[in-house]
Parts: sequence; structure tokens; C-alpha cells
Amino acid sequence: MTANIIMAAQAAQGSSMSMILMMVAIFAIMYFFMIRPQQKKQKEIQKFQNSLSEGAQVVTGGGIYGTVKKIDLVANIVEVEIARGVVVRVDKGYVFKDMASTPVQGK
Repeated sequence: MTANIIMAAQAAQGSSMSMILMMVAIFAIMYFFMIRPQQKKQKEIQKFQNSLSEGAQVVTGGGIYGTVKKIDLVANIVEVEIARGVVVRVDKGYVFKDMASTPVQGK
């Protein structure tokens, strides 16, 4: 009787260990396929926003394409010309790189 209890306890312990390993594996997969690439992309966007210069082709967070005309670092605002004579003020955090103006590599 005692042997049965000991064997059952060992089986339960092995089951919980495999469950912990499974959870660690799932977290590792989520980190390498979801979290890490998103962090990398966010760092790239932040790097672009910090190196923003006048004349750069950009896309705003609202999907408006334009050219940077003026950057106010104190107020963290960028003035973007979206048409001849039409300038809008946009928060620097909502300005992204215009991928259409960058040359395609590998083709």
C-alpha cells in the first residue's frame, strides 16, 4: 500500500515537471517569434524618428504621405508638407519612414 502511494506521488511530480517545461517552452517560442521582433522594429522606428531631417519623405500615423519641412525638438512636433502649400503639424511619435521612397534591396 505504501509503495502505491509513493509511486503515485512520483508520477504526479513527473507530470508537474513536464508541465513546467512545456510552459517555459511556450514562453520561449512567444518571445522569439512575437516579442523580440516587435522590440526590434520599435527600436528601428525610434532610431528613424531621432535621425529625422528636413526634406525626408515620411508617412504619418494616420497614413498621410508628405515631406518634412520643419522639426521642433523642444515641442516634439514635425511640420509635414502634404501638398504644395499645405503644411500639417504632427507629433514626432506619429511620423514613420516612407517605405515607397526607399530603394528595394535584393531585386
